[in-house]
Amino acid sequence: MVAPRRVAQAEAVTEIEAVAASRPNITTFIGIDGPGGAGKSALAMRIKAAVPGAQVVAVDDFAGPRVPEWDWLRFIRQVRDPLLAGRAAHYQRWDWDRDEGAEWHDIPPGVVVVIEGVSSTRDEVGVPWHLTLWVDTAREARLARALQRDGEAMMATWLTEWIPSEEAYIAAQRPQQRLDLVVSGEEPP
Repeated sequence: MVAPRRVAQAEAVTEIEAVAASRPNITTFIGIDGPGGAGKSALAMRIKAAVPGAQVVAVDDFAGPRVPEWDWLRFIRQVRDPLLAGRAAHYQRWDWDRDEGAEWHDIPPGVVVVIEGVSSTRDEVGVPWHLTLWVDTAREARLARALQRDGEAMMATWLTEWIPSEEAYIAAQRPQQRLDLVVSGEEPP
């Protein structure tokens, strides 16, 4: 196993652009993993803006208040399997607040598909990744972002459920050691 390379976000985006250019009209999977509040979503949007036709799928779209971690089995059925078969993916975003299905999203085959979220590259999803990234951000910065984004009412959930769950995933699968690139989530945009 080759150790991940630490690169600036701009260099990571350039590498993804090169991967996309080398695979025209072929579904290309990019995984962005890291702990909650690390900056994964912001990096995914940066990639989407740089790579024509890129699509972003957030694992949060497969999470709900009664779902431990996220529903990767539904992700496999609705996103991974259709794209691997050369068909369009058709998935439903889960509305966390209402705890019910929301709008549906389509992803055509033959594009760059960025899968982002805590444990997005977990072994269980079985995605044939073309490039994977770990977003590394200090715990204090992540908690400050969580507080700003989700408010004080959700901090107990962060501290007693989400952080312990992501720490268990990190300890078991060691994604920060097996992914291709490590980027800082604290870089200025």
